[in-house]
Amino acid sequence: MSNWLPTLITATPEEGYDLAVKLARVAVKATQPDAVVRERLRPDYAEDADSLIAVSQVVATHFATVSAANNYWRD
Repeated sequence: MSNWLPTLITATPEEGYDLAVKLARVAVKATQPDAVVRERLRPDYAEDADSLIAVSQVVATHFATVSAANNYWRD
C-alpha cells in the first residue's frame, strides 16, 4: 500500500467525495485485513441502519478533511 494516497487534492467536489469513500474503505481494510472475514461480516452491517449511519458519518468526516485540503474548491 505504499504511496496509495499521494495527495488529498482533487479537481472537483465529486472526486473529493469519491476519495472520502476510498479513505473509509481503506481504513476498514487496514483494520480487518482478512477479506474472508470482511465478506462474512458484510451481511450483518448491510442491513443494520445504525451501521450504515456510522459509515455515512465516517465518510462525512473524511469529506470534510478533503474539502478543507482543497480550499473547498474555491480556487
